[in-house]
Amino acid sequence: MPNQWLNFTVSGQLLELLNEAQANIRQGVEPKLLAQERVLLQQLNERAEQQTRLLNGKNNVEQGAALQKEIDALTVEFQQTKAQIRINSPRYVALTQSVSLTLQEIQRDLLDADTVLLEYALGDERSYLWVVTSNTLTNYELPKRTEIEKDVRRVVALLNDGKRWASDARINAEYVEAAAPLTRTLLPPALLSQLKGKRLVIVSDGALQYLPFGTLPQLQGQQKTNSNRQKAGIEPLVVSHEIISLPSASTLTVLRRETANRPPAAKSVAVFADPVFTDTDERLATIKANQPKSNEQPKTDQSKSSKQITNKLNSSRSFFERAYNWNSESNEPLPISRLPFTRREAEAILTLAPASSWMKAVDFKSNRATALSSEMSQYRIVHFATHGLLHSEHPELSGIVLSLVNEQGQPVDGFLRLNEIYNLNLSADLVVLSACETALGKEIRGEGLIGLTRGFMYAGSPRVVASLWKVDDVATAELMKRFYQKMLQEKMRPAAALRAAKVEMWKQKRWNAPFYWAAFEIQGEWR
Repeated sequence: MPNQWLNFTVSGQLLELLNEAQANIRQGVEPKLLAQERVLLQQLNERAEQQTRLLNGKNNVEQGAALQKEIDALTVEFQQTKAQIRINSPRYVALTQSVSLTLQEIQRDLLDADTVLLEYALGDERSYLWVVTSNTLTNYELPKRTEIEKDVRRVVALLNDGKRWASDARINAEYVEAAAPLTRTLLPPALLSQLKGKRLVIVSDGALQYLPFGTLPQLQGQQKTNSNRQKAGIEPLVVSHEIISLPSASTLTVLRRETANRPPAAKSVAVFADPVFTDTDERLATIKANQPKSNEQPKTDQSKSSKQITNKLNSSRSFFERAYNWNSESNEPLPISRLPFTRREAEAILTLAPASSWMKAVDFKSNRATALSSEMSQYRIVHFATHGLLHSEHPELSGIVLSLVNEQGQPVDGFLRLNEIYNLNLSADLVVLSACETALGKEIRGEGLIGLTRGFMYAGSPRVVASLWKVDDVATAELMKRFYQKMLQEKMRPAAALRAAKVEMWKQKRWNAPFYWAAFEIQGEWR
């Protein structure tokens, strides 16, 4: 067994960024470096918009290749500048002295009798699973990476096929047939029988980070049932286990250290929902209908505004190709739909929160300026019900899509990008990303996915709930209502509340399919 796994170390980038979450690493840094960082970031954003405009016009392969080369070079320089800032920060060294945990430290400080750590490592020739309890360590040899990833891709493809779950009963048996072998591989029968009722803390690797373990069918000790609500008589793992994802055991240590003595935020929950994405939105038309004619903008300005908005919407090509099945070579305008059920989701959440302790940011107020305001540090829970945006090549350009126009129909920057999320000053106990595919950032082998979930951990939240695929808006509103009811009224821990909400959904015929409830995963602290 490799020594680095015995010590449960983490290799750097992810833990470094986490360490930066609660400390201003820029203190003591040369102003010249800070200015250089700002200029490079501005240039990156400008090149991204140039790339968008190029995609909207006639495609020029040579210009596109040259622009992509320039973006790659700027990205390298930007990363090098950030590295210099880290090195020159007097607080950085103090924050990064302890980057590894021994087995004894994990067992003593992180685990209790009801919690089991499962850490996976996928290899070219063979893979490994380490199972750590409060007093034991067991390792298992698993198949090689390519075999496991092939099975994971098949299962995940079935899980996120909403159309088939809604219309084709055959997918039920097909899913169990595909997922059962994966259960046997990832949770060997001898192990699964020992895990009954335990909390499972999972450190994944590679494609496993796309797999919601809670959907895997339990194959040991199952009782037969005739209920149509239980797939083939086999319960999913979430029925018997609370399941949490972690980047690493060391990450949890950092999260606990940085929040241990932090006073609780004064207010309960801030909700961002139903932003305004286009200048053709009916809410803008209503405002204009109530304004004097002298205040109305000319149609030519509206046309120009629409073009500017479209350019902004296209600035993350890879995300929109996945989320909207949009062909970037087609010159067709990119559609981005309003999310009306997110308003219902927000209202359901806020009816559960104590009066005068919440913030409702909807319509035009659901914007970037509100998200970046100092007011956000006052809330224990921050909830984003909007589109997630991912950039597969340059994850630092990923973010959340908020309102892209103001009350006058003018385009505004509505992208809350990852670099801005890093520097938010949150006192939140929980951030919920009720959006499409927010957990699918760029894969970094050995260090997890650099995505929006990590960004909010860096910003100070020890727990993040995010989705693994494009979710159904009606089902999401239902899941979130149950989730918040259990947290705010029944006073359950977030991890326990999410599990209970999922199990309730699974037990109902309408929401039984895992597509409707399994996309949302909790990452970070479970206590």
